[in-house]
Amino acid sequence: MAHTAHHDPHDRPGMSGLARALFVLLPLSALGAVLWLAGQVDLPASVRWGWVPALGVDLAFQVDGLSLLMLLMITGVGSAVFVYAGGYLAGHPQQQRLFLLLTLFMLAMIGCVTADNLIVLFLFWEMTSLLSFLLVGFNHEDAASRKSAQQALLVTGSGGLALLAGFILLGQAMGSWSISAIVAALPQQTPSPALTAALVLILVGAFTKSAQFPFHFWLPNAMSAPTPVSAYLHSATMVKLGVYLLARLDPGFGEWTLWEWALKGAGSLTAAWGMVLALRERDLKRILAWSTVATLGTLVALVGLRGEGATVAVGALLLAHALYKAPLFFVAGNIDHGTGTRVIDRLGNLRHAMPWTAAAALLAGASMAGMPMSFGYIAKDIILTAKGGDDVFAFARAANTVFGAIAVAVAAVAAIRVFWRRPGNLETPHAHEGGPALVGPPLVLAGIGIVLGLFPFVVQDLIAEASLAMTPGTEAVVVGLALEVGPALASVAVTLAAGLTVFLLWDPLHRLFERVAARTGPFGMVRLYERALQGIPRLAAGATRALQHGRLPGYGLLLLGSASLALGALALPIASGLDWPAWQAPGWGWLGGCALVVAGAVLALFQRDRLVLLLATGLVGYGSAVLFLFGGAPDVAFTQFVVESVFVIVAASVLIKLRQQGRGQGLREAGWRPGAALVAAVFGAVVAGWLLLSVAVPFDASLSAFFAERSVPEAHGRNVVNVILVDFRALDTLGEITVVMLSLLAALPLLQAVRAQMRRERRQPGAAEEGQP
Repeated sequence: MAHTAHHDPHDRPGMSGLARALFVLLPLSALGAVLWLAGQVDLPASVRWGWVPALGVDLAFQVDGLSLLMLLMITGVGSAVFVYAGGYLAGHPQQQRLFLLLTLFMLAMIGCVTADNLIVLFLFWEMTSLLSFLLVGFNHEDAASRKSAQQALLVTGSGGLALLAGFILLGQAMGSWSISAIVAALPQQTPSPALTAALVLILVGAFTKSAQFPFHFWLPNAMSAPTPVSAYLHSATMVKLGVYLLARLDPGFGEWTLWEWALKGAGSLTAAWGMVLALRERDLKRILAWSTVATLGTLVALVGLRGEGATVAVGALLLAHALYKAPLFFVAGNIDHGTGTRVIDRLGNLRHAMPWTAAAALLAGASMAGMPMSFGYIAKDIILTAKGGDDVFAFARAANTVFGAIAVAVAAVAAIRVFWRRPGNLETPHAHEGGPALVGPPLVLAGIGIVLGLFPFVVQDLIAEASLAMTPGTEAVVVGLALEVGPALASVAVTLAAGLTVFLLWDPLHRLFERVAARTGPFGMVRLYERALQGIPRLAAGATRALQHGRLPGYGLLLLGSASLALGALALPIASGLDWPAWQAPGWGWLGGCALVVAGAVLALFQRDRLVLLLATGLVGYGSAVLFLFGGAPDVAFTQFVVESVFVIVAASVLIKLRQQGRGQGLREAGWRPGAALVAAVFGAVVAGWLLLSVAVPFDASLSAFFAERSVPEAHGRNVVNVILVDFRALDTLGEITVVMLSLLAALPLLQAVRAQMRRERRQPGAAEEGQP
């Protein structure tokens, strides 16, 4: 497998050293600002600017302990990634594009973890999805990269749409878009349909972003991205964004049973299944990717647990994972860069050719395996304590056991197998170590993981502040917590022994899972995703054939049917709380108008001659004009009379002319169709119901009072009706005049033709008489 940094440096000159240095200074400056913020500003700190006041949307940002922890990972690991990218893609013609995308992505992540407004958070959230699409598809000439980028965008983008719907429901239900205000008010709210729907939609959005089951498949496929992208997006930033959102909302939803069990269930299943799927892989980056999926599952399950111990475990594991997974991705990139492959069957005994990379792998692998004197050991100690509570079901404990054992095996594969074991078929005779930019970042990050394991008090306050942000109101307990060294040695020994066993049996287990996968492959999530993509064009084609058939009656039925359903659904909740008006006997004028409308509609159903059909439907228009006349709207009635008369005359003249030319006038379809009659009856009933609703609503006299008060002082007229028509509704009146004028202009050519025909008949009376029957 050729690594992504292979290129022809003569295609186009790469970035200059000064340009690379300037790009590296950006995350370093951001890291310095975050460190200053941590030391000088009391948390939580917030700023707010008005943005869209009509919608209640502000540019609101807040930094608390959880945000600070995420900011340190974003800028700290980001600084290492920028340095590493400078060496990994040295001379690459598109290196500047990568740096620009990484910079924008870092800014989007900073916006996500500091936003205190749901809409602002969503905007930054979608920015990370779009930028990750561009980063994963960085090698866009490669079809596999384009496919992986598309898959990541479709999965996380679809989850983003669900998240937007959830945010809107949550904001509407709580009457605020402020995240801090919503989280503070949620514990006092009782579950409602709107809040439950918001909860489910938010879970979908967070699960897709953090690759939780059943959306877990996209993350390993995104390993086609360059190694700096994988190290940044899939260890410290994007994939942890869903976990961050869940942790941010957990103080509000934490006591909801649905929330708690969804997080425990999905997280535990993802943790166990992700590690099992790692056994299927031979590509080192994909092995690390599946272990990342499993770690994300563990984090989600920990968020679902109650108590301060669980929140401390979340903060510790967030930091520990970033400090060992980013270096291991760097190690995989160095191996790819130095050997041209990442397939573990072709790698081995690399410690002589790549000693610095081997040292970084050992340090990071020790932390991932939870070896003593590493920060990973301390994080796993806290996790064991959190998962030892009574509220943890047995499956979660079993999932944690599987996760711990295979994590040791994965760490051994990355740190021991490829560097210390001799493969059966050595294909890396030209392996070589990279430059300082390639070996420095993994050594620094992995070394920090070891230093924090020896001196955990350095980050004790940071973890405590993050825990406090996830469990507000428990400051005294959280600040008093200490990061103690490790679980019982017996537990460590059992985990290490199980992991060593899995490591030694890696190849037989791999063959076993490959046979199982061959039989269950059609039911896998990747296959279901591919089938869904293939079904979209078929569904679109079927929908087009069903809806775009070119038959006007079908379009009419669809429109009326949809309108009936929509209006009926809206009317039902309104009608229940209204008093229906008493029956009043209509006058003869109303009865006459209704009789004309009904007669025209019924006659139109049974006509197959277009001329007769036109005349029948004209009765509906005349009947409507009569109703307007007796309903107190003479202006509308006269306009309707004129328009209907002109339309019937013009259309009838056209039909008569066509008949004289010998064209058929009959309809190809029968006039009476039960389905159409049913839809028409339902639509008429719905419209009648809405008219009754409008009458049942108490009369609001504010508009009448407004015109009565303003007619004289503003329009200088005492005839309120005239003032309304000429001044307040001047455009409406102009529109009615325009309609009448256009009707006259439309009928003028016909009147001129009739007049000319009459003149010709007067000049030739004999011809006219001979033409009479």
